[in-house]
Amino acid sequence: MPRSGAEARRRLQRAALELYQERGFDQTTTAEIAARAGVNERTFFRHFPDKREVLFDGEADLRAALTQEVADAPEDLRPLDVLLRAFRKAGRILEDNRPFSEPRLKIIAVTPALRERDLAKAASLTEALAEALRQRGVPDRLAGLAAHTGWAAFHQAAQAWIDDPSQSLDAHLTQAFTDLRALSATG
Repeated sequence: MPRSGAEARRRLQRAALELYQERGFDQTTTAEIAARAGVNERTFFRHFPDKREVLFDGEADLRAALTQEVADAPEDLRPLDVLLRAFRKAGRILEDNRPFSEPRLKIIAVTPALRERDLAKAASLTEALAEALRQRGVPDRLAGLAAHTGWAAFHQAAQAWIDDPSQSLDAHLTQAFTDLRALSATG
C-alpha cells in the first residue's frame, strides 16, 4: 500500500495504463484501477475526477511550462520560433517520460472518448499559447493562427516520434516546423 499521495498517484497512473492496454479504456473501471494500484476507490477519486483524467494529469504543469517558455523567449524571435522553443521544452518532458507517453498516446488514438478529451485539452492549451503570444505583442489574429498551427506541428511531431522512435522528439519537431515553413514558402 503506498504511503505518500505522490506514490499513490503514480501507482494509480501505472495501473490505469496497464489496464487500458490489456482491456481497453472502455472495459476498465475505476475500482479495477484502484485494486491494481493497491488502494481503494475513494483514493482514486481523491487523485482524479474520472478515469480519463489519469491520462491527462499534468496539463496544468504543461500549460505553465509552455507559457513560461513563450514569455521567456528572446524578443527577436518570430512567433513560430518562439513556439518551437516552447514545444522543445514540452518535448523533453514527454521524452523523459516515454514509458508513459508512448502508450498513453496510443490509447488516446484508439479511444473516441479520450480523443474528445484530448481535443478539448488541446484547445485550452492552444488558447493559453495564443494569449502568451499576445502578451509578447503578437497581434490577436496572428497569435491565434500561430498557436493553432504550432500545436498542429507539435502534434504531428509527437505522432511521428511514436511511429519512428529511432529519432528524438526534438528531431521530429525540427522536421515538422521545417515542413511548416516550406509549406508557407511555396506559392
